[in-house]
Amino acid sequence: MTMRSISELAQLKGRRAIVTGGAGHIGLAIDETLLELGATVVILDVDAQACEQRTAELSERYGQQRAFSAVCDLADETATRASIKDAIERLGGLDILIHGAAYVGTTQIPGWAVPFEDQTVQAWDAALRVNLTSAFVMVQAARQPLLDSGHGSIILFSSIYGVAGPDLRLYEGTSMGNPAAYGASKAGLLQLTRYLATTLAPGVRVNAITPGGVWRRQPESFHDRYAARTPMARMATEEDLKGAVAYLASDLSLYVTGHNLVVDGGWTAW
Repeated sequence: MTMRSISELAQLKGRRAIVTGGAGHIGLAIDETLLELGATVVILDVDAQACEQRTAELSERYGQQRAFSAVCDLADETATRASIKDAIERLGGLDILIHGAAYVGTTQIPGWAVPFEDQTVQAWDAALRVNLTSAFVMVQAARQPLLDSGHGSIILFSSIYGVAGPDLRLYEGTSMGNPAAYGASKAGLLQLTRYLATTLAPGVRVNAITPGGVWRRQPESFHDRYAARTPMARMATEEDLKGAVAYLASDLSLYVTGHNLVVDGGWTAW
């Protein structure tokens, strides 16, 4: 038997992908990775303007008919199912589904990034709807095309706060917060990963990527505390996630499913 080369295993030419949260910071790293390796990508995001702009920029760099935009509010089940269906029809099938959209610590909704005693059920429900429930809905909608593709790969984006509790000392003296629903939803994604990995096997692989904190011009005090607590002595950049996406989306990880690939600079290794 002749083994394929690494470059052949990493190749995504002809494969079709949907990326939720594709207009965001991490979304850009995901989009670029898939496009660089040859895939065609539908960028799905709630922000219509950012989605169109990101699609235009990527089309200019990687060629027309390689990136498409789709606007959708993942809190709406009916709209989510319709958007996934429309994207699959536009692509002519589906090989890769990546869920990167989320309510994060900087999301501006009442009762969210506030002290625990002030966090509301409304904010909790809204976050779980987008962060966790929408992943369940999307996979249901995409299940058969992914099975039919012969290359089905699902990647769900979790967080270090899905595997470890927050160190609230990092946030002292800043306006930043760490909502309970964020960690709960990200932990839920890891269990959903394991469930789907066994349920959709052997036709579709399902894995998670768990990033650490990403540098986004946070307050200096937070950044310094975070770096001091991290073995790699810095926060992540979006580029740090490209290798993980390339690995799990492609045949480089053909025998990997149900796995959580932690990209945190050693944060959870202490």
